[in-house]
Amino acid sequence: MPAPPKVTGGSLIIPGGLLRRLGAPGFSQADRAEVADAAERKRVELLAMDAVMATERALGRGPRDVSAERGLGYDIESKDPTTGELLFIEVKGRQAGASTVTLTKNEILAALNSAERFRLAIVEVDGDDVRDPIYVQGFDFGQPGFAQTSANFDLTTLLKHGGDPA
Repeated sequence: MPAPPKVTGGSLIIPGGLLRRLGAPGFSQADRAEVADAAERKRVELLAMDAVMATERALGRGPRDVSAERGLGYDIESKDPTTGELLFIEVKGRQAGASTVTLTKNEILAALNSAERFRLAIVEVDGDDVRDPIYVQGFDFGQPGFAQTSANFDLTTLLKHGGDPA
């Protein structure tokens, strides 16, 4: 008859990010700054999402946050109650002074596959000042390469091609 399993050891796993945030020894100032930068990026993205959701509601559409669903290539589905048409909106919050916008391969493919209904909403955030979203529609983001995971685009160029939400 086989013997029952015997525990010979154990481990406690603590995420590195938590240790950095708590200022544990062995982590540099740069490591702690990286955590702070990530928190600021998250704050900017959330402010941008709130701004676009509010804009969509003000236009009479029904926005739905789908950002937690992986693989869609956009953050918001917004439905026109009159026509039933859905818009697919990718939201990019950018800190003041930023020069680029990064789109993932899935985001570029969503723009290609639903060109008429895809919008890139860019929201500039300067401290607590959140500017109105600029919607980029019909922009040629190109065809991503097979091994490509993302692409960077010049923010100024995108803003020139953008306009008020439509």
